[in-house]
Amino acid sequence: MNIFALFEARVREALEALTRSGALPEGLDLSRVVVEPPRDPSHGDLATNAALVLAKEAKANPKALGEALAAELRGDPRIASAEVAGPGFLNLRLVPEVLQDVIRSVLADPDAYARRAPGSVPGKVNVEYVSANPTGPMHVGHGRGAVFGDALANLLSAAGRDVTREYYVNDAGAQVDVLARSAYLRYREALGETVSIPEGLYPGDYLVPVGQKLAETHGPALLDRPEHEWLPLVRDTAIAMMMDMIREDLFALGIRHDTFFSERTLQGENGGAVAALLDDLRARGLVYEGRLPPPKGQLPEDWEDREQTLFRTVDFGDDTDRPLLKSDGSYTYFASDIAYHRDKFLRGASEMIDVLGADHGGYVKRMQAAVKAVTDGKASLDVKLCQLVRLLRAGEPVKMSKRSGEFVTLREVIDEVGRDAIRFMMLYRKNDATLDFDLAKVVEQSKDNPVFYVQYAHARCRSAFRQAAAALPGEDFSRASLLADSDLSVLSDPGEIEIMRLIAQMPRVVESAAVAHEPHRIAFHLYETASSLHGFWNKGKDLPQLRFVNPTDRKSTRARLALVEALTSVLASGLAILGVTAPEEMR
Repeated sequence: MNIFALFEARVREALEALTRSGALPEGLDLSRVVVEPPRDPSHGDLATNAALVLAKEAKANPKALGEALAAELRGDPRIASAEVAGPGFLNLRLVPEVLQDVIRSVLADPDAYARRAPGSVPGKVNVEYVSANPTGPMHVGHGRGAVFGDALANLLSAAGRDVTREYYVNDAGAQVDVLARSAYLRYREALGETVSIPEGLYPGDYLVPVGQKLAETHGPALLDRPEHEWLPLVRDTAIAMMMDMIREDLFALGIRHDTFFSERTLQGENGGAVAALLDDLRARGLVYEGRLPPPKGQLPEDWEDREQTLFRTVDFGDDTDRPLLKSDGSYTYFASDIAYHRDKFLRGASEMIDVLGADHGGYVKRMQAAVKAVTDGKASLDVKLCQLVRLLRAGEPVKMSKRSGEFVTLREVIDEVGRDAIRFMMLYRKNDATLDFDLAKVVEQSKDNPVFYVQYAHARCRSAFRQAAAALPGEDFSRASLLADSDLSVLSDPGEIEIMRLIAQMPRVVESAAVAHEPHRIAFHLYETASSLHGFWNKGKDLPQLRFVNPTDRKSTRARLALVEALTSVLASGLAILGVTAPEEMR
Protein backbone atom coordinates (compact mmCIF):
# COMPACT_ATOMS: atom_id res chain seq x y z
CA MET A 1 0.00 0.00 0.00
CA ASN A 2 1.67 3.17 -1.24
CA ILE A 3 -0.30 6.03 0.30
CA PHE A 4 1.67 8.59 -1.73
CA ALA A 5 0.68 6.99 -5.03
CA LEU A 6 -2.85 6.51 -3.70
CA PHE A 7 -3.32 10.16 -2.76
CA GLU A 8 -1.44 11.46 -5.78
CA ALA A 9 -4.14 9.73 -7.84
CA ARG A 10 -6.75 11.31 -5.57
CA VAL A 11 -5.26 14.79 -6.09
CA ARG A 12 -5.36 14.26 -9.85
CA GLU A 13 -9.01 13.22 -9.60
CA ALA A 14 -9.73 16.42 -7.67
CA LEU A 15 -7.94 18.50 -10.31
CA GLU A 16 -9.96 16.81 -13.04
CA ALA A 17 -13.14 17.63 -11.09
CA LEU A 18 -12.06 21.28 -10.95
CA THR A 19 -11.50 21.17 -14.71
CA ARG A 20 -14.96 19.75 -15.33
CA SER A 21 -16.47 22.50 -13.16
CA GLY A 22 -14.66 25.16 -15.18
CA ALA A 23 -12.44 26.26 -12.28
CA LEU A 24 -9.39 25.04 -14.23
CA PRO A 25 -8.72 25.12 -17.97
CA GLU A 26 -8.51 21.87 -19.90
CA GLY A 27 -5.23 20.30 -21.03
CA LEU A 28 -3.09 21.11 -17.99
CA ASP A 29 0.14 19.14 -17.70
CA LEU A 30 -0.23 17.14 -14.48
CA SER A 31 3.08 15.28 -14.82
CA ARG A 32 4.82 17.57 -12.31
CA VAL A 33 2.19 17.09 -9.61
CA VAL A 34 3.58 15.04 -6.73
CA VAL A 35 2.48 14.00 -3.26
CA GLU A 36 5.29 13.71 -0.73
CA PRO A 37 5.97 13.92 3.00
CA PRO A 38 5.86 17.52 4.29
CA ARG A 39 9.21 18.98 5.29
CA ASP A 40 7.89 19.50 8.81
CA PRO A 41 5.96 16.44 10.08
CA SER A 42 3.90 18.71 12.34
CA HIS A 43 2.22 20.06 9.18
CA GLY A 44 0.55 16.75 8.41
CA ASP A 45 1.03 13.39 6.75
CA LEU A 46 1.21 14.40 3.08
CA ALA A 47 1.90 17.50 1.00
CA THR A 48 1.29 18.28 -2.65
CA ASN A 49 2.81 20.91 -4.94
CA ALA A 50 -0.15 20.84 -7.32
CA ALA A 51 -1.22 24.46 -6.89
CA LEU A 52 2.33 25.76 -7.19
CA VAL A 53 3.26 23.92 -10.40
CA LEU A 54 -0.10 24.47 -12.16
CA ALA A 55 -0.80 28.08 -11.22
CA LYS A 56 1.17 29.72 -14.05
CA GLU A 57 -0.23 27.45 -16.75
CA ALA A 58 -3.74 27.82 -15.32
CA LYS A 59 -3.27 31.60 -14.98
CA ALA A 60 -4.41 31.35 -11.38
CA ASN A 61 -3.19 32.55 -7.98
CA PRO A 62 -1.35 29.59 -6.32
CA LYS A 63 -3.02 30.13 -2.94
CA ALA A 64 -6.47 30.48 -4.48
CA LEU A 65 -5.89 27.34 -6.53
CA GLY A 66 -4.68 25.58 -3.41
CA GLU A 67 -7.83 26.57 -1.51
CA ALA A 68 -10.04 25.28 -4.36
CA LEU A 69 -8.15 21.99 -4.38
CA ALA A 70 -8.36 21.75 -0.57
CA ALA A 71 -12.13 22.25 -0.69
CA GLU A 72 -12.41 19.45 -3.24
CA LEU A 73 -10.32 17.08 -1.09
CA ARG A 74 -12.01 17.80 2.25
CA GLY A 75 -14.94 15.64 1.23
CA ASP A 76 -12.72 12.55 1.17
CA PRO A 77 -13.44 10.57 4.37
CA ARG A 78 -9.75 9.53 4.55
CA ILE A 79 -8.60 13.15 4.82
CA ALA A 80 -8.97 14.77 8.26
CA SER A 81 -7.78 18.21 7.12
CA ALA A 82 -6.43 19.97 4.03
CA GLU A 83 -4.67 23.29 4.62
CA VAL A 84 -2.79 25.64 2.30
CA ALA A 85 0.60 26.78 3.56
CA GLY A 86 3.33 29.12 2.34
CA PRO A 87 3.14 30.12 -1.33
CA GLY A 88 0.67 27.37 -2.21
CA PHE A 89 1.68 24.01 -0.74
CA LEU A 90 -1.27 21.92 0.31
CA ASN A 91 -0.77 19.89 3.50
CA LEU A 92 -3.02 16.90 4.16
CA ARG A 93 -3.63 15.25 7.49
CA LEU A 94 -5.06 11.74 7.24
CA VAL A 95 -7.49 10.04 9.55
CA PRO A 96 -5.73 7.47 11.84
CA GLU A 97 -7.29 4.53 10.00
CA VAL A 98 -5.14 5.21 6.90
CA LEU A 99 -1.84 4.62 8.68
CA GLN A 100 -3.37 1.68 10.50
CA ASP A 101 -4.31 0.19 7.13
CA VAL A 102 -0.68 0.60 6.05
CA ILE A 103 0.42 -1.56 8.99
CA ARG A 104 -2.21 -4.15 8.11
CA SER A 105 -1.03 -4.22 4.49
CA VAL A 106 2.54 -4.93 5.63
CA LEU A 107 1.35 -7.73 7.91
CA ALA A 108 -0.83 -9.19 5.16
CA ASP A 109 2.04 -9.53 2.66
CA PRO A 110 5.42 -8.30 3.94
CA ASP A 111 7.30 -9.62 0.91
CA ALA A 112 5.25 -7.47 -1.45
CA TYR A 113 5.26 -4.28 0.61
CA ALA A 114 7.43 -1.57 -0.98
CA ARG A 115 8.39 -4.02 -3.74
CA ARG A 116 7.09 -4.88 -7.17
CA ALA A 117 7.42 -8.23 -8.88
CA PRO A 118 10.69 -8.30 -10.90
CA GLY A 119 9.95 -7.62 -14.55
CA SER A 120 6.57 -6.03 -13.84
CA VAL A 121 7.84 -2.68 -15.18
CA PRO A 122 8.53 -2.77 -18.96
CA GLY A 123 12.07 -2.53 -20.31
CA LYS A 124 15.33 -4.28 -19.52
CA VAL A 125 18.10 -2.60 -17.53
CA ASN A 126 21.77 -3.53 -17.84
CA VAL A 127 23.82 -2.48 -14.81
CA GLU A 128 27.56 -2.80 -15.41
CA TYR A 129 29.68 -2.49 -12.30
CA VAL A 130 33.11 -3.33 -10.92
CA SER A 131 34.72 -4.17 -14.32
CA ALA A 132 38.13 -3.90 -12.65
CA ASN A 133 41.04 -4.71 -14.92
CA PRO A 134 42.08 -8.35 -14.27
CA THR A 135 45.61 -7.27 -13.40
CA GLY A 136 45.54 -7.75 -9.63
CA PRO A 137 43.41 -7.75 -6.49
CA MET A 138 40.66 -5.19 -6.06
CA HIS A 139 41.22 -2.17 -3.86
CA VAL A 140 38.73 -0.34 -1.65
CA GLY A 141 37.78 2.03 -4.49
CA HIS A 142 36.69 -0.96 -6.55
CA GLY A 143 34.68 -2.06 -3.52
CA ARG A 144 32.69 1.16 -3.48
CA GLY A 145 31.67 0.75 -7.12
CA ALA A 146 30.92 -2.93 -6.52
CA VAL A 147 28.65 -2.22 -3.55
CA PHE A 148 26.96 0.72 -5.24
CA GLY A 149 26.28 -1.21 -8.44
CA ASP A 150 25.01 -4.28 -6.63
CA ALA A 151 22.70 -2.26 -4.37
CA LEU A 152 21.44 -0.29 -7.38
CA ALA A 153 20.64 -3.55 -9.18
CA ASN A 154 18.81 -4.78 -6.06
CA LEU A 155 16.92 -1.50 -5.86
CA LEU A 156 15.84 -1.56 -9.51
CA SER A 157 14.71 -5.15 -9.12
CA ALA A 158 12.69 -4.18 -6.02
CA ALA A 159 11.08 -1.44 -8.13
CA GLY A 160 9.95 -4.02 -10.69
CA ARG A 161 12.69 -3.76 -13.31
CA ASP A 162 14.17 -6.67 -15.26
CA VAL A 163 17.86 -6.27 -14.38
CA THR A 164 21.03 -7.82 -15.78
CA ARG A 165 24.13 -7.47 -13.60
CA GLU A 166 27.23 -7.33 -15.77
CA TYR A 167 31.01 -7.26 -15.41
CA TYR A 168 33.07 -6.13 -18.42
CA VAL A 169 36.33 -8.08 -18.43
CA ASN A 170 39.10 -5.92 -19.90
CA ASP A 171 41.09 -8.87 -21.26
CA ALA A 172 42.45 -7.14 -24.36
CA GLY A 173 45.02 -4.37 -24.75
CA ALA A 174 48.32 -3.29 -23.31
CA GLN A 175 47.52 -3.72 -19.61
CA VAL A 176 47.00 -7.47 -19.79
CA ASP A 177 50.23 -7.77 -21.76
CA VAL A 178 52.00 -6.01 -18.88
CA LEU A 179 50.29 -8.51 -16.56
CA ALA A 180 51.64 -11.38 -18.66
CA ARG A 181 55.20 -10.04 -18.58
CA SER A 182 54.95 -9.57 -14.80
CA ALA A 183 53.65 -13.13 -14.36
CA TYR A 184 56.42 -14.46 -16.61
CA LEU A 185 59.00 -13.09 -14.17
CA ARG A 186 57.23 -14.89 -11.33
CA TYR A 187 57.30 -18.03 -13.48
CA ARG A 188 61.06 -17.73 -13.80
CA GLU A 189 61.24 -17.11 -10.04
CA ALA A 190 59.24 -20.30 -9.41
CA LEU A 191 61.84 -22.19 -11.45
CA GLY A 192 64.60 -21.00 -9.12
CA GLU A 193 65.82 -17.76 -10.69
CA THR A 194 66.35 -14.61 -8.65
CA VAL A 195 64.29 -11.89 -10.32
CA SER A 196 63.70 -8.19 -9.77
CA ILE A 197 60.50 -6.49 -10.91
CA PRO A 198 61.38 -3.48 -13.09
CA GLU A 199 59.38 -0.27 -13.01
CA GLY A 200 56.31 -0.50 -15.21
CA LEU A 201 55.46 -4.08 -14.27
CA TYR A 202 53.24 -5.29 -11.42
CA PRO A 203 55.33 -5.97 -8.28
CA GLY A 204 52.68 -7.47 -5.98
CA ASP A 205 53.06 -10.88 -4.33
CA TYR A 206 49.65 -11.88 -5.69
CA LEU A 207 51.38 -12.98 -8.93
CA VAL A 208 53.57 -15.52 -7.14
CA PRO A 209 50.86 -18.24 -7.35
CA VAL A 210 50.48 -17.51 -11.07
CA GLY A 211 54.18 -18.10 -11.60
CA GLN A 212 53.97 -21.34 -9.60
CA LYS A 213 50.98 -22.50 -11.66
CA LEU A 214 52.85 -21.81 -14.90
CA ALA A 215 55.87 -23.70 -13.62
CA GLU A 216 53.70 -26.69 -12.67
CA THR A 217 51.97 -26.69 -16.06
CA HIS A 218 54.85 -25.97 -18.43
CA GLY A 219 58.00 -26.75 -16.48
CA PRO A 220 60.99 -24.93 -18.07
CA ALA A 221 59.50 -25.20 -21.58
CA LEU A 222 58.65 -21.48 -21.85
CA LEU A 223 62.14 -20.25 -20.99
CA ASP A 224 63.64 -20.72 -24.44
CA ARG A 225 60.59 -19.58 -26.41
CA PRO A 226 60.32 -16.05 -27.86
CA GLU A 227 57.90 -13.60 -26.26
CA HIS A 228 55.33 -13.77 -29.04
CA GLU A 229 54.94 -17.49 -28.30
CA TRP A 230 54.87 -17.50 -24.50
CA LEU A 231 53.01 -14.24 -23.95
CA PRO A 232 49.51 -15.48 -25.04
CA LEU A 233 49.86 -18.62 -22.90
CA VAL A 234 51.00 -16.70 -19.84
CA ARG A 235 48.41 -13.98 -20.39
CA ASP A 236 45.49 -16.45 -20.52
CA THR A 237 46.62 -18.20 -17.33
CA ALA A 238 47.19 -14.91 -15.50
CA ILE A 239 43.83 -13.44 -16.53
CA ALA A 240 41.98 -16.61 -15.52
CA MET A 241 43.65 -16.67 -12.10
CA MET A 242 43.12 -12.95 -11.54
CA MET A 243 39.43 -13.30 -12.40
CA ASP A 244 39.13 -16.24 -9.99
CA MET A 245 40.62 -14.03 -7.27
CA ILE A 246 38.31 -11.15 -8.13
CA ARG A 247 35.26 -13.45 -8.07
CA GLU A 248 36.29 -14.75 -4.63
CA ASP A 249 36.58 -11.18 -3.32
CA LEU A 250 33.21 -10.25 -4.80
CA PHE A 251 31.63 -13.33 -3.25
CA ALA A 252 33.03 -12.34 0.15
CA LEU A 253 31.34 -8.96 -0.29
CA GLY A 254 28.04 -10.54 -1.34
CA ILE A 255 28.36 -9.27 -4.93
CA ARG A 256 27.04 -11.32 -7.82
CA HIS A 257 26.91 -10.85 -11.57
CA ASP A 258 24.77 -12.53 -14.20
CA THR A 259 27.24 -11.96 -17.01
CA PHE A 260 31.00 -11.64 -17.34
CA PHE A 261 31.49 -10.11 -20.79
CA SER A 262 34.92 -10.50 -22.42
CA GLU A 263 36.30 -7.49 -24.28
CA ARG A 264 38.32 -9.88 -26.43
CA THR A 265 35.13 -11.34 -27.91
CA LEU A 266 34.45 -7.97 -29.55
CA GLN A 267 37.62 -8.25 -31.62
CA GLY A 268 37.23 -11.60 -33.32
CA GLU A 269 37.78 -12.67 -36.90
CA ASN A 270 37.97 -9.78 -39.40
CA GLY A 271 37.73 -7.27 -36.57
CA GLY A 272 34.61 -8.78 -35.02
CA ALA A 273 31.92 -6.57 -33.53
CA VAL A 274 34.12 -3.46 -33.58
CA ALA A 275 34.71 -3.71 -37.33
CA ALA A 276 31.00 -4.35 -37.87
CA LEU A 277 30.22 -1.25 -35.83
CA LEU A 278 32.52 0.93 -37.97
CA ASP A 279 30.96 -0.44 -41.16
CA ASP A 280 27.51 0.40 -39.84
CA LEU A 281 28.52 3.92 -38.80
CA ARG A 282 30.15 4.56 -42.17
CA ALA A 283 27.03 3.37 -43.98
CA ARG A 284 24.98 5.85 -41.96
CA GLY A 285 27.36 8.74 -42.62
CA LEU A 286 28.41 9.01 -38.98
CA VAL A 287 32.13 8.50 -39.62
CA TYR A 288 34.48 10.76 -41.59
CA GLU A 289 38.18 11.41 -42.12
CA GLY A 290 39.29 14.69 -40.61
CA ARG A 291 41.50 16.58 -38.16
CA LEU A 292 40.58 17.61 -34.64
CA PRO A 293 41.46 21.05 -33.29
CA PRO A 294 43.84 20.91 -30.31
CA PRO A 295 42.00 20.76 -26.98
CA LYS A 296 42.05 23.83 -24.78
CA GLY A 297 44.66 24.00 -22.04
CA GLN A 298 47.50 21.53 -21.69
CA LEU A 299 47.58 18.93 -24.46
CA PRO A 300 46.94 15.32 -23.38
CA GLU A 301 49.83 12.93 -24.00
CA ASP A 302 47.77 10.84 -26.43
CA TRP A 303 46.57 13.76 -28.57
CA GLU A 304 47.63 13.50 -32.21
CA ASP A 305 47.55 16.26 -34.81
CA ARG A 306 46.76 14.11 -37.83
CA GLU A 307 44.08 13.07 -40.29
CA GLN A 308 42.06 10.35 -38.59
CA THR A 309 38.82 8.40 -38.56
CA LEU A 310 36.30 10.36 -36.48
CA PHE A 311 32.83 9.62 -35.12
CA ARG A 312 30.30 12.49 -35.36
CA THR A 313 29.48 12.45 -31.63
CA VAL A 314 28.90 16.23 -31.61
CA ASP A 315 25.67 15.56 -33.54
CA PHE A 316 24.47 13.60 -30.52
CA GLY A 317 25.45 15.96 -27.70
CA ASP A 318 29.21 15.51 -27.25
CA ASP A 319 31.70 18.39 -27.02
CA THR A 320 33.88 17.20 -29.91
CA ASP A 321 34.00 14.39 -32.44
CA ARG A 322 35.98 11.33 -31.30
CA PRO A 323 38.65 9.19 -32.99
CA LEU A 324 37.92 5.51 -33.61
CA LEU A 325 41.30 4.37 -34.93
CA LYS A 326 44.81 4.91 -33.56
CA SER A 327 47.74 5.94 -35.76
CA ASP A 328 48.83 2.29 -36.00
CA GLY A 329 45.40 1.28 -37.35
CA SER A 330 44.21 -0.44 -34.17
CA TYR A 331 40.89 0.47 -32.58
CA THR A 332 40.68 3.09 -29.84
CA TYR A 333 39.23 2.14 -26.46
CA PHE A 334 36.24 4.30 -27.38
CA ALA A 335 35.53 2.18 -30.48
CA SER A 336 35.51 -1.00 -28.39
CA ASP A 337 33.29 0.66 -25.78
CA ILE A 338 30.76 1.70 -28.42
CA ALA A 339 30.67 -1.85 -29.83
CA TYR A 340 30.19 -3.20 -26.32
CA HIS A 341 27.24 -0.90 -25.56
CA ARG A 342 25.74 -1.67 -28.94
CA ASP A 343 25.97 -5.33 -27.99
CA LYS A 344 24.09 -4.58 -24.75
CA PHE A 345 21.32 -2.98 -26.78
CA LEU A 346 21.18 -5.93 -29.18
CA ARG A 347 20.79 -8.18 -26.14
CA GLY A 348 17.66 -6.25 -25.20
CA ALA A 349 18.78 -3.50 -22.84
CA SER A 350 16.77 -0.31 -23.34
CA GLU A 351 18.37 1.27 -20.29
CA MET A 352 22.07 1.01 -19.48
CA ILE A 353 23.83 2.07 -16.30
CA ASP A 354 27.62 2.12 -16.04
CA VAL A 355 29.17 2.41 -12.58
CA LEU A 356 32.67 3.88 -12.94
CA GLY A 357 35.40 5.55 -10.94
CA ALA A 358 35.54 9.32 -10.61
CA ASP A 359 38.46 9.50 -13.08
CA HIS A 360 36.05 8.57 -15.90
CA GLY A 361 34.21 11.89 -15.82
CA GLY A 362 35.37 12.79 -19.33
CA TYR A 363 33.89 9.56 -20.63
CA VAL A 364 30.26 10.37 -19.84
CA LYS A 365 29.18 12.74 -22.61
CA ARG A 366 30.93 10.86 -25.40
CA MET A 367 29.48 7.51 -24.36
CA GLN A 368 25.97 8.87 -23.93
CA ALA A 369 26.26 10.40 -27.40
CA ALA A 370 27.48 7.08 -28.80
CA VAL A 371 24.63 5.10 -27.25
CA LYS A 372 22.13 7.59 -28.59
CA ALA A 373 23.66 7.27 -32.06
CA VAL A 374 24.01 3.49 -32.34
CA THR A 375 20.54 2.79 -30.91
CA ASP A 376 18.72 5.56 -32.84
CA GLY A 377 17.72 7.01 -29.48
CA LYS A 378 15.97 3.81 -28.42
CA ALA A 379 18.25 3.26 -25.42
CA SER A 380 19.60 5.49 -22.67
CA LEU A 381 22.85 5.45 -20.72
CA ASP A 382 23.35 6.77 -17.19
CA VAL A 383 26.92 6.84 -15.91
CA LYS A 384 27.26 6.84 -12.13
CA LEU A 385 30.68 7.98 -10.93
CA CYS A 386 31.93 6.77 -7.56
CA GLN A 387 34.31 9.13 -5.82
CA LEU A 388 37.45 8.14 -3.96
CA VAL A 389 37.55 6.28 -0.65
CA ARG A 390 39.99 7.52 1.96
CA LEU A 391 40.88 4.58 4.20
CA LEU A 392 41.53 5.60 7.81
CA ARG A 393 42.08 3.97 11.18
CA ALA A 394 41.02 6.13 14.14
CA GLY A 395 41.39 9.17 11.88
CA GLU A 396 44.85 8.30 10.55
CA PRO A 397 45.52 7.19 6.93
CA VAL A 398 46.09 3.45 6.56
CA LYS A 399 49.44 2.36 5.15
CA MET A 400 49.83 0.42 1.94
CA SER A 401 49.49 -3.34 1.66
CA LYS A 402 52.39 -5.75 1.38
CA ARG A 403 50.26 -8.10 -0.69
CA SER A 404 49.47 -5.66 -3.49
CA GLY A 405 52.64 -3.62 -3.27
CA GLU A 406 50.64 -0.45 -3.97
CA PHE A 407 47.37 -0.29 -2.03
CA VAL A 408 45.24 -1.90 0.69
CA THR A 409 43.26 -4.68 -0.92
CA LEU A 410 39.51 -4.93 -0.65
CA ARG A 411 39.79 -8.44 0.77
CA GLU A 412 41.98 -7.21 3.65
CA VAL A 413 39.27 -4.72 4.61
CA ILE A 414 36.50 -7.33 4.32
CA ASP A 415 38.45 -9.69 6.57
CA GLU A 416 38.96 -6.95 9.17
CA VAL A 417 35.54 -5.27 9.48
CA GLY A 418 33.12 -7.60 7.71
CA ARG A 419 30.85 -7.39 4.72
CA ASP A 420 27.91 -5.61 6.42
CA ALA A 421 29.98 -2.67 7.66
CA ILE A 422 31.57 -2.17 4.25
CA ARG A 423 28.31 -2.37 2.33
CA PHE A 424 26.27 -0.09 4.57
CA MET A 425 28.95 2.57 4.99
CA MET A 426 29.74 2.58 1.26
CA LEU A 427 26.04 3.38 0.72
CA TYR A 428 25.59 5.84 3.56
CA ARG A 429 27.09 8.60 1.45
CA LYS A 430 26.09 9.68 -2.06
CA ASN A 431 28.23 7.98 -4.68
CA ASP A 432 29.64 11.23 -6.10
CA ALA A 433 30.97 12.43 -2.71
CA THR A 434 34.38 11.41 -1.35
CA LEU A 435 34.05 8.83 1.42
CA ASP A 436 36.17 8.64 4.57
CA PHE A 437 36.07 4.99 5.65
CA ASP A 438 37.42 4.61 9.17
CA LEU A 439 38.16 1.00 10.07
CA ALA A 440 37.80 1.76 13.78
CA LYS A 441 34.55 3.73 13.54
CA VAL A 442 32.62 1.19 11.42
CA VAL A 443 32.83 -1.48 14.13
CA GLU A 444 31.80 0.77 17.02
CA GLN A 445 28.57 -0.14 18.80
CA SER A 446 27.08 3.34 19.00
CA LYS A 447 24.55 5.66 17.41
CA ASP A 448 27.43 7.24 15.50
CA ASN A 449 27.90 3.98 13.59
CA PRO A 450 24.91 3.81 11.20
CA VAL A 451 25.23 0.13 10.31
CA PHE A 452 25.21 -0.90 13.98
CA TYR A 453 22.34 1.47 14.74
CA VAL A 454 20.09 0.10 11.97
CA GLN A 455 20.94 -3.56 12.58
CA TYR A 456 20.40 -3.03 16.31
CA ALA A 457 16.92 -1.69 15.56
CA HIS A 458 16.05 -4.91 13.75
CA ALA A 459 17.51 -7.01 16.57
CA ARG A 460 15.56 -4.97 19.13
CA CYS A 461 12.34 -5.64 17.23
CA ARG A 462 13.01 -9.38 17.36
CA SER A 463 13.87 -9.17 21.07
CA ALA A 464 10.43 -7.66 21.76
CA PHE A 465 8.84 -10.90 20.61
CA ARG A 466 11.13 -12.94 22.84
CA GLN A 467 10.14 -10.72 25.76
CA ALA A 468 6.45 -11.12 24.89
CA ALA A 469 6.73 -14.91 24.72
CA ALA A 470 8.31 -14.94 28.19
CA ALA A 471 5.85 -12.46 29.71
CA LEU A 472 2.67 -13.87 28.15
CA PRO A 473 3.22 -17.61 27.65
CA GLY A 474 0.70 -19.30 25.41
CA GLU A 475 -0.24 -16.08 23.59
CA ASP A 476 -0.03 -16.28 19.80
CA PHE A 477 2.13 -13.46 18.46
CA SER A 478 2.49 -14.80 14.93
CA ARG A 479 2.08 -12.35 12.09
CA ALA A 480 -1.22 -13.91 11.04
CA SER A 481 -2.58 -13.75 14.57
CA LEU A 482 -1.53 -10.12 15.02
CA LEU A 483 -3.18 -9.21 11.71
CA ALA A 484 -6.41 -10.92 12.72
CA ASP A 485 -6.55 -9.81 16.35
CA SER A 486 -4.93 -6.42 17.04
CA ASP A 487 -6.71 -3.14 17.72
CA LEU A 488 -4.38 -0.65 16.05
CA SER A 489 -6.52 2.29 17.15
CA VAL A 490 -4.67 2.25 20.49
CA LEU A 491 -1.50 3.37 18.69
CA SER A 492 -1.90 7.07 19.39
CA ASP A 493 1.37 8.20 21.00
CA PRO A 494 3.37 10.62 18.80
CA GLY A 495 6.25 8.13 18.79
CA GLU A 496 3.98 5.39 17.46
CA ILE A 497 2.53 7.71 14.82
CA GLU A 498 6.04 8.67 13.72
CA ILE A 499 7.02 5.02 13.25
CA MET A 500 3.84 4.38 11.24
CA ARG A 501 4.56 7.38 9.03
CA LEU A 502 8.09 6.15 8.31
CA ILE A 503 6.80 2.68 7.46
CA ALA A 504 4.25 4.30 5.13
CA GLN A 505 7.02 6.24 3.38
CA MET A 506 9.04 3.16 2.44
CA PRO A 507 7.31 2.39 -0.90
CA ARG A 508 7.83 5.98 -2.02
CA VAL A 509 11.49 5.92 -0.92
CA VAL A 510 12.13 2.74 -2.92
CA GLU A 511 10.39 4.13 -6.00
CA SER A 512 12.08 7.53 -5.94
CA ALA A 513 15.50 6.03 -5.19
CA ALA A 514 15.12 3.64 -8.13
CA VAL A 515 14.12 6.46 -10.50
CA ALA A 516 17.07 8.60 -9.36
CA HIS A 517 19.50 5.63 -9.28
CA GLU A 518 20.40 6.58 -5.70
CA PRO A 519 20.50 3.62 -3.27
CA HIS A 520 21.87 5.86 -0.50
CA ARG A 521 18.28 7.08 0.00
CA ILE A 522 17.41 3.64 1.35
CA ALA A 523 20.28 3.78 3.85
CA PHE A 524 19.22 7.26 5.00
CA HIS A 525 15.59 6.21 5.45
CA LEU A 526 16.58 3.10 7.39
CA TYR A 527 18.68 5.20 9.77
CA GLU A 528 15.80 7.64 10.31
CA THR A 529 13.42 4.74 10.92
CA ALA A 530 15.85 3.08 13.34
CA SER A 531 16.21 6.38 15.22
CA SER A 532 12.45 6.58 15.62
CA LEU A 533 12.29 3.03 16.99
CA HIS A 534 15.14 3.58 19.44
CA GLY A 535 13.63 6.87 20.60
CA PHE A 536 10.26 5.30 21.37
CA TRP A 537 11.92 2.28 23.00
CA ASN A 538 13.87 4.58 25.33
CA LYS A 539 10.69 6.46 26.27
CA GLY A 540 9.30 3.15 27.47
CA LYS A 541 12.15 2.83 29.96
CA ASP A 542 10.81 5.86 31.82
CA LEU A 543 7.09 5.37 31.03
CA PRO A 544 6.01 1.75 31.57
CA GLN A 545 2.70 2.36 29.79
CA LEU A 546 4.64 2.91 26.52
CA ARG A 547 6.61 -0.32 26.63
CA PHE A 548 6.16 -2.69 23.73
CA VAL A 549 5.39 -5.55 26.11
CA ASN A 550 3.05 -4.90 29.02
CA PRO A 551 1.92 -8.14 30.73
CA THR A 552 -1.08 -6.38 32.30
CA ASP A 553 -2.30 -4.82 29.05
CA ARG A 554 -2.86 -7.44 26.37
CA LYS A 555 -4.53 -4.96 23.99
CA SER A 556 -1.66 -2.46 23.82
CA THR A 557 0.92 -5.26 23.74
CA ARG A 558 -0.67 -6.88 20.68
CA ALA A 559 -1.11 -3.54 18.91
CA ARG A 560 2.51 -2.53 19.50
CA LEU A 561 3.82 -5.93 18.50
CA ALA A 562 1.81 -5.64 15.27
CA LEU A 563 3.59 -2.33 14.70
CA VAL A 564 6.94 -3.92 15.55
CA GLU A 565 6.29 -6.83 13.18
CA ALA A 566 5.59 -4.38 10.35
CA LEU A 567 8.68 -2.37 11.23
CA THR A 568 10.80 -5.53 11.30
CA SER A 569 9.69 -6.36 7.76
CA VAL A 570 10.48 -2.87 6.48
CA LEU A 571 13.94 -2.84 8.10
CA ALA A 572 14.75 -6.32 6.76
CA SER A 573 13.52 -5.41 3.27
CA GLY A 574 15.57 -2.22 3.16
CA LEU A 575 18.69 -3.96 4.46
CA ALA A 576 18.22 -6.65 1.80
CA ILE A 577 18.28 -3.99 -0.92
CA LEU A 578 21.59 -2.76 0.50
CA GLY A 579 22.85 -6.35 0.74
CA VAL A 580 23.21 -6.13 4.53
CA THR A 581 22.04 -8.81 6.95
CA ALA A 582 19.18 -8.26 9.40
CA PRO A 583 20.33 -9.94 12.66
CA GLU A 584 17.90 -11.60 15.06
CA GLU A 585 19.99 -10.52 18.04
CA MET A 586 23.12 -8.53 18.80
CA ARG A 587 25.39 -8.52 21.82
